[in-house]
Amino acid sequence: MEEVQGFIAASLHGMFGSAFCDFGDAFIVSDINGEEAKEVFVADITKAQRGVVTCLENTMHRLETGDVITFREVSGMDFVNGKQFEVTVESPYAFSIGDTRGPQYETYLTGGIATQIKLPRRISFESLESQLRTPSILPTDLQKMETAADLHLGFLALAKFREQFERMPNIRCANDAAKVIHLAGILNLTMKEPLAELNTALLQQLSFSAQGSFPPLACALGGVVAQEGLKAVTGKFSPLMQWLYLDSSEITTLLKDEEPSSYMPRGDRYDGLRACVGDTACERLASAHIFMVGCGAIGCEMLKNYALLGLGINGLISITDHDLIEKSNLNRQFLFRSQHIQKPKSVVAAFAAQEINPSVKITAQQMKVGPQTEQMYSDQFFSKQDIVINALDNVETRRYMDSRCVTNQKPLLDSGTLGAKGHIQVIVPHLTESYVSQQDPVEHDIPYCTVKSFPAVTEHTIQWARDKFESAFMMKPMIYNKFWSSHGSPESVIQKLKDGKNLENLSLLVKTVANQPTTWSSCCYLARRKFEKYFNHKARNLLHAFPLDTRLKDGTLFWQSPKRPPIPLLFDSKNSLHREFVAVTARLLAEVYNVKMNNQDLLPEKMEKVISEVEIASWQPSFKTIETDESVKRPDPSTTCIDDLQTVILLLEQAVQTGRLKSDVSSLKPVVFEKDSETNGHIDYIFTASNLRAVMYNIDAADRLKTKRIAGRIVPAIATTTAAVAGLASIELVKVLLQAPLETYKNCFLNLALPAFVYSEPAACSKTELSDGVYVTLWDRWEVKGHPDFTLSEFLQTVLAKHKLSVAMVVHGVKMVYVPVMPGHKKRLTQLMIKLIKVPPVQTYVDLTVSLEDTLGNEIAGPPIRYFFK
Repeated sequence: MEEVQGFIAASLHGMFGSAFCDFGDAFIVSDINGEEAKEVFVADITKAQRGVVTCLENTMHRLETGDVITFREVSGMDFVNGKQFEVTVESPYAFSIGDTRGPQYETYLTGGIATQIKLPRRISFESLESQLRTPSILPTDLQKMETAADLHLGFLALAKFREQFERMPNIRCANDAAKVIHLAGILNLTMKEPLAELNTALLQQLSFSAQGSFPPLACALGGVVAQEGLKAVTGKFSPLMQWLYLDSSEITTLLKDEEPSSYMPRGDRYDGLRACVGDTACERLASAHIFMVGCGAIGCEMLKNYALLGLGINGLISITDHDLIEKSNLNRQFLFRSQHIQKPKSVVAAFAAQEINPSVKITAQQMKVGPQTEQMYSDQFFSKQDIVINALDNVETRRYMDSRCVTNQKPLLDSGTLGAKGHIQVIVPHLTESYVSQQDPVEHDIPYCTVKSFPAVTEHTIQWARDKFESAFMMKPMIYNKFWSSHGSPESVIQKLKDGKNLENLSLLVKTVANQPTTWSSCCYLARRKFEKYFNHKARNLLHAFPLDTRLKDGTLFWQSPKRPPIPLLFDSKNSLHREFVAVTARLLAEVYNVKMNNQDLLPEKMEKVISEVEIASWQPSFKTIETDESVKRPDPSTTCIDDLQTVILLLEQAVQTGRLKSDVSSLKPVVFEKDSETNGHIDYIFTASNLRAVMYNIDAADRLKTKRIAGRIVPAIATTTAAVAGLASIELVKVLLQAPLETYKNCFLNLALPAFVYSEPAACSKTELSDGVYVTLWDRWEVKGHPDFTLSEFLQTVLAKHKLSVAMVVHGVKMVYVPVMPGHKKRLTQLMIKLIKVPPVQTYVDLTVSLEDTLGNEIAGPPIRYFFK
C-alpha cells in the first residue's frame, strides 16, 4: 500500500490568514486531546440494566460519553477488573457502563479505580480539490460566523487574480479590489452552498492589504500551522478539519479615515506593516511606552512581535524578570541559547530582540513586581506607560499587576498557556472588567496526612519525596546554620540550657548533632538507616496503629479506597532501586555535611561492601500519633518540645568533648533543588524515593520524565501554543494603542490540541449605583485637592459637597484614620490630614479607602479617594 503523505497549506495576506490540512482518508490519531488519562476512585457500582458507577466522595470524574475505561482493585464485582467499558455520563459524579445484571457481576463490596483508556481514532480527510467547493471551516468567532466563508471566497479570488494578472492587487487600489470582488462572486456560484450575499467591504479590505504582512497574525498563524505539522508526523492531537481562517479585520475599521497615501511603501522594513495599518498607526506603535512583566516563553514571543512591529523605537519598552535562564527553558523560550544558561532572562531577551530590530529601545531589569518594589515601579512609572503586559506564570502576581493597573488607570493585557491551551484577556480602563472580576479556579493542596501516611496516587508519592528532599538537604541544614549563628558557640548554648532558657529549633539541632556523619562510610550508614525508617518501619508503625481489620465508628473498614495499606519493604542490595536510593542519599548527605567522596565510592561493589556492614536496629512500635484528619496542616518543626533537657545538655557536652562539635561550628551546606542538572542527583533521589514509596503502597510507579515534571513543578508549555497566544495578544495590543472601542476587542481561549478557538467580547465593567444618579465602576477614583492646613473635617465636607454622600469611615492601608465609633476618633475632625496620614515628604498624595453613608443611613463601599496634600 502506498504511504499517504500529509498536506498543509497556509497563506497570509495582510490582515487575513488561512490554513488547510489533508492527512489522507485513513489518518490515525493516537491521542485526540493531549489530556492526562482520567482516573477516579470508585464508591459504588450498581447491579442493574444501566450499571452506574459512583465516584468516591463526590469527586468529579470529568469523563465524556463515549470514553472507554477499565477497572482495577474492585472488590466484590471482581469481573470488571481489567475489562473495558464504554461510558455514558449520568452526572458529574457518576457514569454508567452498561448492563451489569449477569451472573458474572457479583455484588460490589468496596474499592476500585476507574482509569480512562485512550484508544486510537481513525480520521478521514477530503482532498483540497473537493474542499475548495465544499469547505469544512473551523468556527472561531461566533459573532462573525459568515466572515470565514467570505474569506474562503476571498482567498480563492486572490489566487485567481494572481493567475490572471501575474501579480497581487495593488495596495489600496479600488479598481483591483473591484476585480477581486467580481472574481469572488463568480466563484461563489460554483460553491455547493453559495452565500446569499457577499461581504464586499471585507473582500475590499482583503484586497487592499493583500501585499502587506501583519506580524502578529503571521506569528499566530505560524504557531497553529506548526502544531498541525507536528500532528501529521506524530498522530498526537486532533488535526484541523480542514480549513481555518484568522483575521484582524477589526483594526481596519479603526483606520477608515486614513488617506491611501499613508499605506504606500517608504522603502523601509515596515512597508509590509504599513500596507496593513498605514503610516499614522505605525508612528503610534513606534512612540509607545510599554511595561512587560515576565520574559519567559510568552515574554520572548511578545518581544519578537514588538521588534517586528517597531514598537517603542521612538518610545520605550520596559521589561523585568528576576529569573535566570535554565536548561529546561530552551525548548520553548526561543530567544535563549545554551550559552545563556544562568544569565538574566530580561537582559538576554532584550539583547535578542534588539538583534531582530536594532532600533527598538528596551530597558531590562531583574526585579520582582510587588509591594516591595513599588518605589521602583511607582505610580509615576505607571503614568508613563501606554499599556502593561503580563507575561507571567502565577496568579498572585497577575492579581497584583491588575490592582496596580486599576489604581493607575492603565490598560492591561494578560495571557497565558498550559500545554496546548492558551488564553488572552484584554483589560481597558472604564471599558472592561478587570482580571480579578472573575474568580480564578481554587488550587487544592494535597492534605498533609495523605502525603505523610496515606498516599493513593503517584502524585502523592512524588510530593512526599520532594518534601523529604527539601527537609533533609535544604531546610534542616539552613536551620542548623541559623541556630549557631544566633546562639554562638556550643559552650554558650549549653550554658543557656543550664540557665533554663528555651531555644527555638533545639529538637532539630539535637537530632542533627546525634546523627551527623563525618566520613563517607557514615553517610552510607545513615542513608541505609533512612531506607529502613522510610520504607520498612513506617509501614510497620502504620499497620501497628491500624491493623488490616481496623474499622471506623460507622463499621466500615479503615483500610478502604482510597487508603491503601502499606507493605514493609525488605532491603535487597541486589535490587537496583534499593541500592540507588542508598547511594544517592549518601552522596547528598556527603554534600550537605562537607564529607569528601568520589565517584569510585559509588561503584556497586564498593557500596554493597559498605552497606553490608550497617547494623540495623530491630523495629520497635512507635507511639506517635498518626494524623488522619485531612484538614490538619503541616506542623511547624520549630515548635517541637524536648522533655529531658539534661539529656540534651549531656549529648552536647559529649559532642564537644569528642570533637564532633567545636567552638567554631562548621556550617552545613544546604542543597537547593535544581531539576535541570543530570549529574547533581536531585531528580535521582526523588525518582528512587517516590518509586520505593509507590512499591510500598502498591501504587503505579512513575518514569523519570513524569517524576521530573511533577517534582520540578514544570508547567507544560509548547512553543507552538506560545507563538499563537503571543501573536493574538499582540493584535489586541495594537487595538489598545489605537484606542479601539469595546466591541472591537477580543478575548480568546484556544486549544491547539483539538483545535479550538473561542473568541468573545470582553465583559463591560459593571456599574454600581451609590445613590440616585451616582454610579461608579471599579475604574472610578474620586479626587480631593487639599492643602497643608486641610483638616479631616474639611475632607469629609468636600466629599459630601461633591458627591452628596457622607463618609462613614476612612482607612489608609491598614491604618484606621477615621472610624467614628472608635474612642477618640471624633476628636480627629479638627486635626490636619497631613498629621493623621504620615507619608514621606516627597509623596504628594495618598489613596484612601472609604465607606460611605447614603441619605437613609445605609453604609456602602465607595470608590478609592486620591487625596492630594498640595
